[in-house]
Amino acid sequence: MPVLTDVISALDTLWPPETAEDWDAVGTVCGEPDAPVGRVLFAVDPVPSVVEEAVAGGVDLLVTHHPLYLRGTTTVAADTFKGRVVHSLIHHGIALHVAHTNADRADPGVSDALAGRLGLGADSPLVPLVPDPADPTGRRGLGRFGELPVPMTLAALAEHAAARLPATAQGVRAAGDPDRTVRTLAVCGGSGDSLLERVRALGADAYLTADLRHHPASEASEATAHTGRGPALLDAAHWATEHPWCEQAAGQLTAIAAESGWDLEVRVSGRVTDPWSTHAVMLR
Repeated sequence: MPVLTDVISALDTLWPPETAEDWDAVGTVCGEPDAPVGRVLFAVDPVPSVVEEAVAGGVDLLVTHHPLYLRGTTTVAADTFKGRVVHSLIHHGIALHVAHTNADRADPGVSDALAGRLGLGADSPLVPLVPDPADPTGRRGLGRFGELPVPMTLAALAEHAAARLPATAQGVRAAGDPDRTVRTLAVCGGSGDSLLERVRALGADAYLTADLRHHPASEASEATAHTGRGPALLDAAHWATEHPWCEQAAGQLTAIAAESGWDLEVRVSGRVTDPWSTHAVMLR
């Protein structure tokens, strides 16, 4: 059975912490370096329901995509929900490790998992990690861009994405002509409206991401309608676009464990931690 430092070293080879954004908070949040690790749980969010799942499952290490403390804090008091998470993890001997923007930029990373779930053949990042002498293939970076196996209308693509991604109250929204044919698709797991201009420059027929804000989406859609060039937009729930990474990451760690001869059980959380619970359509 490996100890925590063994597993963290393996995770750092998959998602090098030095490739994370400067503002990010990745790495180990809590955990004894020499503690044995026999069970690992992957999840998107380090929230109480996921910690409860980890405790109930006898997990030794919880790996999440989102940081617990993205910004500085002055307390881990147990009367705050984040403090309670830390107390519960330490009390039950569970380590917490975060792979955020370093997992976004990895090869394979968060957007590879999203692309794979959609059946998208995507080899090129939207924003390559530069300079990156450790990546001669040029595949590390944010987002992915490629061709669909079969062209489909925007409406059909939205239905396809809704069926292939984890179910959420939001589902998948689309902006553009429903009958437009989509052959090339750009994707970015998580919040991706900062990459809209890059997607337009690449000439993608459509762009699927999460958290598209009103003004960037409106301006992009109006520019496409005015010029006849630019991507149709698909907006899915943030959690849904990143959850496929958990399955991909669990498979990667399972393979490392087999190669290393570790007795390690790796799971993916079954908790839906998307914050939205109800969707009502306003009819006039």
